[in-house]
Amino acid sequence: MQLRDHIESPCGLRYVFEQLELQAGYTRRWMLDMPMMRTGEEITLSYAVLRQFADFIERVDTPYINTIQFRLQGLKDIRTTIKNLGHQAVLDDIELFEVKHLAILAVDVAERMKTHGLDQAVAIPDLNEVITILDPDGLKMASFYVYDSYCQELKDLRIQMRQHPEQQEDLLAECAEIEEGVRRDLSKQLYRFAKPLEEAQMALARIDMNLAKALQMKQLGLCFPTISKDDISRYEAMFHPQVKDALAQRKRAFQPVSLTFGQKPTLITGANMGGKTVVLKTLTLCQYLFQYGFGIPAAQADIAVKDEIFFCIGDEQSIEKGLSSFAAEMKNIDAVIKASRENRKIVALIDEPARTTNPTEGTALVSALVKVLRGETVSLVMTTHYDIEPTDAHCLRVKGFDNGAMNYELVEVQDGEVPHEALNIAESLGIDSEWIETAREILNLSNSMGLEKWSNSTTLNVKN
Repeated sequence: MQLRDHIESPCGLRYVFEQLELQAGYTRRWMLDMPMMRTGEEITLSYAVLRQFADFIERVDTPYINTIQFRLQGLKDIRTTIKNLGHQAVLDDIELFEVKHLAILAVDVAERMKTHGLDQAVAIPDLNEVITILDPDGLKMASFYVYDSYCQELKDLRIQMRQHPEQQEDLLAECAEIEEGVRRDLSKQLYRFAKPLEEAQMALARIDMNLAKALQMKQLGLCFPTISKDDISRYEAMFHPQVKDALAQRKRAFQPVSLTFGQKPTLITGANMGGKTVVLKTLTLCQYLFQYGFGIPAAQADIAVKDEIFFCIGDEQSIEKGLSSFAAEMKNIDAVIKASRENRKIVALIDEPARTTNPTEGTALVSALVKVLRGETVSLVMTTHYDIEPTDAHCLRVKGFDNGAMNYELVEVQDGEVPHEALNIAESLGIDSEWIETAREILNLSNSMGLEKWSNSTTLNVKN
């Protein structure tokens, strides 16, 4: 799977990606084609490079960074030209210009990287010889022309054309033939540079990407994660950048959350508007960011590497497939179960499964799901409103109202303990007081009579 396959995840990955100050359109496309890293070794290497860029932006003046970014704006996608060169085609003037432009850019950025000790972080092939071939006059200008320097005969013909305009038509054809011969000769000289040019283009994209990631880490307060050695993920003061930004625009602060999960199923309960879904979105976002080498929105993070990431959330009604919300949700969760049986290491983040069916069957489905997804290769975090039967799960709930304000801290609870704060939350929103008080009366009546007896009473007998 590539980044483009995950970018539209409702966890907010696109938001973080769009916040990157990428300078080249090629870098953006190249990043979207990047495969998700699935080994600790490649993730460690990725962060080692990023750390060098983070150190770089701390010790270098902003104007110098801006200069490099400006130079990287010149990075163009010339993969087709490089492919033609690799197939030993004769390049035209535009293609030769693209090669020369890339070579000059690569040499310039390589010198800047070397000056600051970053030449080993991202190695750029030496393309000075390409510049020599395409810049015989040593002008170091990012343009291409079949220069007189390439051929004395061509130079003489051009002088003759200027001196004898009446012969221009005949001389033009002769010049064109010589110029094509020059292009053919130049292309032959450049054939062996097809691979270095390809590597240089990708190296410049890596520099653009790592510079953008490092700047983003500083701007958003992201951290470098460590790789979990026991397959348990631990987050201290985790936050969601998009939600935090939205709250800041309303002069409100985001309350970070700390969480550890992975050894056994983790269940999170809490009232609506209690932040449960935001926790799942943030966990999903962090897992993707980790396995694509971004900074992590937390004070500290120790994250387990996974083969697959599953995020099942909300109303996923599919008009195209003719599926209801419940059917679409069941299909998505079924895919998680199938993956868990293939001995792949997965993280499954499921938001209030079976919420759209009746409570009796919903409770049974959720209880069964916890049992089915219990296993060494599955890290399950699930939110629910249902009072499910006792399990060996790690049970948490949103702390809820605390001194008249909502506290989103996660606290440990006993199995199946579900808070009942919907009325308090509704009241805090200024909802119609008669509605709230009537609901409280009915709730108190149900608690005193017992739910089954109460539901059969004449008070709510709709047939009457």
